[in-house]
Amino acid sequence: MRLVGEGEKTSVSQPLVLSLFPGIGLLDMAFEEQGFCVVRGPDLLWGGDIRRFHPPHNKFDGIIGGPPCQLFSQMRHIQPLAGKKHGNLIPEYERVVSEARPFWFVMENVRDAPLPVVAGYHVHAQLLKDVWVGGETMRLRRISLGDPLGRRLNIEQVALHTMEPEVSALANASSRTPVAIGGSGKVKKTYGNSGKRSVLGATSGGDSYGEKLRQQGLPADFLVEAPFTASGKSHAVGNGVPLPMGRAIAKAVLRVMYPELVDVA
Repeated sequence: MRLVGEGEKTSVSQPLVLSLFPGIGLLDMAFEEQGFCVVRGPDLLWGGDIRRFHPPHNKFDGIIGGPPCQLFSQMRHIQPLAGKKHGNLIPEYERVVSEARPFWFVMENVRDAPLPVVAGYHVHAQLLKDVWVGGETMRLRRISLGDPLGRRLNIEQVALHTMEPEVSALANASSRTPVAIGGSGKVKKTYGNSGKRSVLGATSGGDSYGEKLRQQGLPADFLVEAPFTASGKSHAVGNGVPLPMGRAIAKAVLRVMYPELVDVA
């Protein structure tokens, strides 16, 4: 059993983690790859509501998740009503942590979001870009680690990365594919190396959703069987943490909290 007040824990072979605001589960996937057992909490995507959720006390080793960021995003200056839908749910994240009393928690959010504050935990935050850890985009997130002893995440970054990263995959970006219009006013079409007809100027495969999957580090068949509309899939994927970023965070948590498991991960 974890002794949160003393900052000690017993060794575990598979840390049990509660995921808050899991969405489509991209951060969860990254932690699962590193050997964590992830239990997903309620999410609006699946009809859940964190405000009605009360976790069991002292059962989870860690908590991960990113409360909705629209209220604190740069986009709020362009779309002032964007953050009104969810409001500030960081206090709900803090409440769940306080009730569950995990040994540690990780919250990801945009740079301008408030730091999580939970009695008994010290929080260390750092900024992280997707491209710094091997991703394709310039997506910037602030990663906050909370634990009783004030530990810090040493997130490993790649030695070399592109100096011209792509724009971040956005949840509300249009799924329409750009086309080139000829002098006749008709859409120009061309044939790629695959022999398949595609629209000139289109993103890879002529599918902007396919591009979003690539930007997020996901396979082309991700969500292929999911009962979502095309726009629903695009929104869910764009809302997630890029998989390379999630992996870097999960590996850092494993190293600092469970060094005894690193060699076997």
